[in-house]
Amino acid sequence: MNILNLFKVSLKAVANNKMRSFLSMLGIIIGVAAVIIMMAIGQGSKESIRAELSTMGTNLLTIRPGADMRGGVRQDPSAMQTLKMADYQRILAEKKFVTKVSPEVTASGQVIYGNNNTTTTVYGESPDYLDIKQWTVEQGDCFTEEDIRKAAKVCVIGKTIVDELFGAGTNPIGKTIRFKSIPMRVVGVLKSKGYNSWGMDQDNVMIAPYSTVMKRIAAQTWFTSINCSAITEELSDAAIDELTQILRDNHKLKADADDDFTIRSQAEMMETMSTTMDTVTIILVVAAAFSLLVAGIGIMNIMLVSVTERTKEIGLRMSVGATGLVISIQFLIESILISLTGGLLGILLGCSVSEFIVPMAGMPSSVPAWSIYVSFLVCVFIGVLFGYIPAQKAARLDPIEAIRYE
Repeated sequence: MNILNLFKVSLKAVANNKMRSFLSMLGIIIGVAAVIIMMAIGQGSKESIRAELSTMGTNLLTIRPGADMRGGVRQDPSAMQTLKMADYQRILAEKKFVTKVSPEVTASGQVIYGNNNTTTTVYGESPDYLDIKQWTVEQGDCFTEEDIRKAAKVCVIGKTIVDELFGAGTNPIGKTIRFKSIPMRVVGVLKSKGYNSWGMDQDNVMIAPYSTVMKRIAAQTWFTSINCSAITEELSDAAIDELTQILRDNHKLKADADDDFTIRSQAEMMETMSTTMDTVTIILVVAAAFSLLVAGIGIMNIMLVSVTERTKEIGLRMSVGATGLVISIQFLIESILISLTGGLLGILLGCSVSEFIVPMAGMPSSVPAWSIYVSFLVCVFIGVLFGYIPAQKAARLDPIEAIRYE
């Protein structure tokens, strides 16, 4: 049995039926390309989200109200009032694994300057907030601790608000805008961050002293959240344990009582988003992989037709000494050739679309190398699996009956 000779015979048989062979490959081409594109989009989206979260600091910790039950009903975190000034002050006094702390109070509404207006969200923060969220003041400066003590009506605004209220390229420093009828003097402009992975405009933001927002705008005595920055990402868990103990002590919670707050780390958010994207990618890949199953059935169907058409040829080969094993291997090689060729073309198509067309559509894309290897192995598997039955049918033909076949 000469494998090289069998390969040449199989290659010639495939080449003699170019159109039929191509149509058999088409399902494999589309299936492999679809799988690679789906994997590329999933991987690209995951990397984009991780990069987006990283820009906010990988050691970011966020404390929010939570786990409060009243009359057997879980309360809405936004309506809970478990985070108070005393919590913020105690964290500042006792922190060891935390470097920066900023309480947060938010309010949404319309901001106005002259005849121009736009809708935005004002964030009441401490000066540490810019370091925690990795914001940079491009023009002017940030407000100070003195502004917080006086509840000064000052703010730092994003590029979108500058463009909407003053016009692109205008210097708004020192000018007074109004938020819910409260005059606020602009002391700084943030460096542009653009849109994030969720399509939200990060530059449509207004940051003011938390005391100003609490007293003059929101009229509340509690915080909607507290943002912290761990010393390093590796010490985030130690910082969470420290913050948990501080808040439980400050809230006088019993040992068997649930926390009335929740603490989330940026690393945890990254992991959650990665898991979610992996699940979505798997669903998309499974859906695309069904086309490979259909393609495999198509290859088996074409090979069965080929066996029927070449029955006399098979009989002649057997009559001059070809064994059933040789005939079986020949048809398996033909099946694998069709599958592999289609797979290689599918890989080429999938990579080309992922690298050039998908980014042009504004979607993140990153082709993982392992997806190419897996696609190649799957094509071999499909060639063997769906070529086995036609190969066995050819191998079991009776030579005499095959020669007589018309």
